[in-house]
Amino acid sequence: MSNRNNQANKQAARERLRAERERQAKKDRTRRQLTVGGAIVAVLAIAGGIGVAVANSGDDSSGGSGDAWAKAAKATLVKPANTAGDKGTEVVIGKADAKNTLEVFEDPRCPGCANFEQNVGEQIQKDVKDGKYKASFHVGTFLDGMLKGTGSKDALSALGASLNVSPDAFLKYKEALYSKEYHPEETGPDKFADNSYLLKVADTVPALKGNAAFQKAVKDGTYDRWALEMSDAFNAVKDVTSTPTIKMNGTVLGTDGERGKVAPATLDAFNSMVDKALKS
Repeated sequence: MSNRNNQANKQAARERLRAERERQAKKDRTRRQLTVGGAIVAVLAIAGGIGVAVANSGDDSSGGSGDAWAKAAKATLVKPANTAGDKGTEVVIGKADAKNTLEVFEDPRCPGCANFEQNVGEQIQKDVKDGKYKASFHVGTFLDGMLKGTGSKDALSALGASLNVSPDAFLKYKEALYSKEYHPEETGPDKFADNSYLLKVADTVPALKGNAAFQKAVKDGTYDRWALEMSDAFNAVKDVTSTPTIKMNGTVLGTDGERGKVAPATLDAFNSMVDKALKS
């Protein structure tokens, strides 16, 4: 009797888990429609030679305005510490001897990215710490053009300031920006365009709280030009058509969708796809 009860309980648990996954997947598909459309606009803009216009579109009142970002495009490039490449657009975190590389493509204002980070972000941080793979981060700002405003660029500039502090500060700040508590609704105010809001979120990260150099860099827009370079590098990747997108050793992981591979929305799906890719 005990065995049968245990089996029934396990079956019921599996059914509840399956139903929850289906519910979450449906929710993710709905939320991802906007970001997929935004990614296509960004790709088309590049093809038409107007990538800079998309990157600088929109306006805002509390962070970097459209005029400020137009000036940033002509400013001297300041690359954060812990970056590589001529323009500092290579952001790779992890053990130097890790043989595999997970690439993560996101936009700070992307709701699907927030969902992905809330479900999978801690696992990525753990895997990187354990040396399972290195993580390479690519951050775009195409949603500023779709939703109007400059929040994606402002958040990316602030992420550059956190990266200048340390790789761990960058990871923890990115986690906080995508958290349920602080990530703004896509149809709501452009909160990330407000420097005071970005600093409020940063106060939840020990390495950034009260960090005068970090705060000054955010307020001064020290890494604004770098944020534009990061956005351009993101747009230049031709096989990324939506966010979030992940790759393992150059191969896009996910399930087939209408416009390419859809990144795994649950932790179980993520671990399964990553482990399968590492064995192949």
